[in-house]
Amino acid sequence: MALNLLESIQTKLNYPPLQKIDPNTEEVKIDSHTPNEHRFSQAAIPAIIIGLYAYSAKDDQAERIIRGNDSSDWVNEFFGNRKEELLGKIARYSFYRQEDISSQKLQDIAQAAIQTTRENLKPNASVKDVKDYLSGQITHTLPYLPAALKMGEMVNEETLDDNTNKMEGPVSSLMHKIASAFSNPTNEDEVSDKNK
Repeated sequence: MALNLLESIQTKLNYPPLQKIDPNTEEVKIDSHTPNEHRFSQAAIPAIIIGLYAYSAKDDQAERIIRGNDSSDWVNEFFGNRKEELLGKIARYSFYRQEDISSQKLQDIAQAAIQTTRENLKPNASVKDVKDYLSGQITHTLPYLPAALKMGEMVNEETLDDNTNKMEGPVSSLMHKIASAFSNPTNEDEVSDKNK
């Protein structure tokens, strides 16, 4: 399996390690002494990965992820007119005022996500390779995604908000693999048919 995207972003940008969400409470165990910065990264990193995953669903956008311009406003690309809504949700989760959260911080996370994705794909990667890689990263990301963000709703994939996706263990792992097999993106034949 390729490098864990969530951990790579956290390390590259020097954020504290993220904590897994308790599927029963749908929250991380953070006490009142946890700095807001920890809550910011806990919300922002998984949210950006979910946005990147949803963005990769269209072939031309998946192509742009691997071969696009590095100076793009990726957060705007991922979320479009819902970018401000995302900022508001992250601000509320991290106890910041929305105007105190720099959109540049989100852009840095998005740029690190793009860079790491490119580093983990071969130079001649196909659209399918991008989709497969990002689809595989969702399993690693969901256990860290705060339910309060309702990211599935934001990217029109409500199954992402189902707390059973955050459960772990042998049975849950098997179920996640089965679900992943059925939800994997298009195969090479379908990709080439779309490009005709």
